[in-house]
Amino acid sequence: MAAKKILLLVGDFVEDYEAMVPFQMLLMVGHTVDSVCPGKKAGETVATAVHDFEGHQTYSEKPGHNFMITATFDEIKAEDYDALVIPGGRSPEYLRLDPAVIACVQHFAKANKPIAAVCHGQQLLTAADVIKGKSCTGYPAVKPDIEAAGATWCEVNETFSNACVDGNIVTGPAWPAHPEWMREFLKVLGSTIEP
Repeated sequence: MAAKKILLLVGDFVEDYEAMVPFQMLLMVGHTVDSVCPGKKAGETVATAVHDFEGHQTYSEKPGHNFMITATFDEIKAEDYDALVIPGGRSPEYLRLDPAVIACVQHFAKANKPIAAVCHGQQLLTAADVIKGKSCTGYPAVKPDIEAAGATWCEVNETFSNACVDGNIVTGPAWPAHPEWMREFLKVLGSTIEP
């Protein structure tokens, strides 16, 4: 397996599991992962939020851990990375307002590099206008955004554990999808993990 250099794009109140679990899983299998946040430098942290599904009409939110930023956003070059991971939570909602973030996402899409987005991370894909004609899933509240961006909605299963793959883009509805979402992303990366 060829090790890849992967960019993980986060901001304050990114979903805790959706940042930490992919970061650790990708490191575990031998890839290099840089976590970045606009306006923050390597060594600083972002606050995370834990979103849970407890039977309410929408998810609940609780304070999460602090998540370490490993590279400075203003110093990185998207062309130096092989793939992009976009976690959900509340950060994609405001990160999509940053032209440098949009340009970064567009670089990965235009270069046909692997992109993994989960939950509300798809808000960055829609704002960057990179999913027209693609099939995607996400947290159900993002369905109107995905369809308005010209993509076809992949239905979310009952346990929120499915993923959708369309070419270089791998999407999942929420953190319960991590096993399938990351398994499919590893395939797109060309990573082979065997028991």
